[in-house]
Order: sequence, then structure tokens, then C-alpha cells
Amino acid sequence: MQISAKRTKKSQENSAFRDTKQLVLRILLYVILALLSVLFLFPILWIMISAFKPAGELFAWPPTLLPQNPTITNFSDAMARGDFLQYFGNTTFSTLVATAFTVVINVMSGYVFAKYRFRFQTALFAMVLATLMVPLEVIMIPIFQVIVATNLFNSLWGIIIPAVASPTSVFLVRQYYQTIPDEFMEAARIDGASEFRIFLQVMLPIAKPIIAVLCIISFMWRWNDFLWPMLVIQSRHLYTIQLALANYSGEFNVDWNSLLAMSSISMVPVIVVFVALQKHIIGGMISGGVKG
Repeated sequence: MQISAKRTKKSQENSAFRDTKQLVLRILLYVILALLSVLFLFPILWIMISAFKPAGELFAWPPTLLPQNPTITNFSDAMARGDFLQYFGNTTFSTLVATAFTVVINVMSGYVFAKYRFRFQTALFAMVLATLMVPLEVIMIPIFQVIVATNLFNSLWGIIIPAVASPTSVFLVRQYYQTIPDEFMEAARIDGASEFRIFLQVMLPIAKPIIAVLCIISFMWRWNDFLWPMLVIQSRHLYTIQLALANYSGEFNVDWNSLLAMSSISMVPVIVVFVALQKHIIGGMISGGVKG
């Protein structure tokens, strides 16, 4: 009896030690993750907080994180320098329309590559993936020539259309749909559904996670794009937000207060979209990167 009691006590002590060790490791992990989060978020927080600092305080030494005399004049001055609402509307329109086209085209393309068998399928998909190895700088001039030839130069459609078909998006959608059993489609065919109805009412709702991933990728890319709008857009009234922000940087000086204020506003839509769709990101990316 005494030996059994000692064994029970020792087992309890070992179990308590393991629980304590796991608790300490978990706390340590949370601390490390919190520090990494602060490290990555600090530049964004600094931009948003500094947008409320007056000019003299922005470059004061020693620097302060929080503004001593908060002001919103940076936002009003930046608005007064240009038609920022027009730039915001241009960016919103081009981003939303481009994202919608991107989702429609790439989801349909990835679905076809994943669920149908046709001649030269492997070769065509290999060509799609091969375009991932071509840098944008290589094809930028040909794309620009096409834009000029089709009268899309100096228009918002000139920055919407060129990149709606994304090989990365096609690959992610194809990999995602390959994880979905074909029995869903076979059951719908037995019930007499057409191929388009099967896609629209059966397979498309299943793809919500990967669609959310495509929305986030496309939205962030289009909203923050600077190089291509700079090449295509000439008229000031068609400027996007990124082109408008570039106007706050002159040849000899930079209006940091206005730049920080408008940068803070421009980050809000991206953050809202990311927060709204973040629950689908991990599942969509994992499902899109694993073949079933």
C-alpha cells in the first residue's frame, strides 16, 4: 500500500511538473508573439500617431511617441492641397472593379483546370505557371503598347484591365478545388443540373475561403499600386491615392505632416478589408496550397 501511494504521489508530482512546464512555455510563446506583433505594427502606429503632431513636434528631439499638442490641421491642410476625395473615389472604383473581375476570371479558370479534362490541359496550365517566372519589368512595355493601341491610356480602365488574370490566383483556386471531392458534381448531375448551375450553386459557395483570399490579395495590390498608375495616368483628376501622395514630396523638401495624414487615411480601407476577411485567410491559403 505504501509503495502504491508513493507511486501515485510521484505520478501526480510529474503531472504537475509537466503542466507547469507547459504553462511556462505557453506564456513565453505569447510574450514572444506579442513582442513580434508590436515590432511589426510599430511603423503603422507611428504613422497614424504622428499624423496628429504639429510640424515642430514631429522632428523634436528627443522624439515622443504620443503627440503633446494633438491637432487635425494636418488633415485639413492636406485636403486643401488637392481634391483628395476625387483621388479616393478613383482608387476605390478601380480597386473594387479590378477585384471583382479578378475573382470572377480566376475562380472560373482555376475551377476548369481542377475539375475538367481537356486536350492540352497540362501544357496550358504549365504555360500559366510559367508566367510567374516573368518579371513585370519584362512585359511592361508590351502591355503599355497594348493599352495605348486600345485607347485605354490615361483612363482608369487602363489600370484595371491588364492584371485581372493572375497566374497566382489561378494556381490557388485550382489547388483549392482539387481538395473538393468530385462527388458533389456527380450528385448534381444526377439531379439534372447543368454544368453552369453546378458551378454557380454548388461549387462556388464551397470556395468562399479562397475567394476571400483573392479579394484581400487583389484589394491590397490594387489599392497600393503606384508604378502602373504612374505610367498610365496623366490627368490629375484621374490620380489614385498613391499618385496623390507622391505630390507631397517635392524636389527639395517633403511635406511630412500632410504625407503622414493622408497615408493614415489611405491605410484604413486595407485594414478594414483585412479584418473583415481574416477568418478565411488561413483556411483558404492552406486549402489552396495542399492537393487533395
